[in-house]
Amino acid sequence: MGVQVQIKLLKILEERIFSPVGSHKKHHFRGRVIAATNKSIEQLRQKEKFRDDFYYRLCSDCITVPSLQQRIQENPSELDDLIAHTVERITGYKAEDLIRTVKEVINKNLGGDYHWPGNVRELAQCVRRVVIKRDYSGTAANSQDIKAMLFTEIDSGKLNVQDLLAIYCTMLHQRYETYEQVARITQLDRRTVKKYIEHSSTL
Repeated sequence: MGVQVQIKLLKILEERIFSPVGSHKKHHFRGRVIAATNKSIEQLRQKEKFRDDFYYRLCSDCITVPSLQQRIQENPSELDDLIAHTVERITGYKAEDLIRTVKEVINKNLGGDYHWPGNVRELAQCVRRVVIKRDYSGTAANSQDIKAMLFTEIDSGKLNVQDLLAIYCTMLHQRYETYEQVARITQLDRRTVKKYIEHSSTL
């Protein structure tokens, strides 16, 4: 949503008045606004792509839908249910052999701690690729690269505390996507977390 659109919507929410497209007649707005996003609002606000005043007009009741990774952690059987449902939706029937194949590919290529950055949409894409190509590699490479760098630096005995925190904060940020969540986990100030993540790009 562009900034200009946000300004127009903010004006409607504040004044409760709007004019339909192609008309200059004023109408009273009596509706309620429900907004949803699959992106990090905090990051959009930091980049000034989402206005603070507009955010505070919308955030009176916020519902955070847990990520697929969190849902699987809380209930591991949910992944099996979603795989079976997606296979049936694609093929039109309960293809037990394909369900087993999808599970085998996920376990082999992604592992049980894969963070599913694309959530349910990524899982659906994963199932489609396995059905067609019998393969899916996910987006685990970035996380694995950071882990490999961490272990290499620790093994070399040259990793200082600042660099260690920078790598760890970056790993958490890739998983949870917000500075606030990383700050809660590490018990660091949000600005400190941001500083460490920016520092990791120089390592």
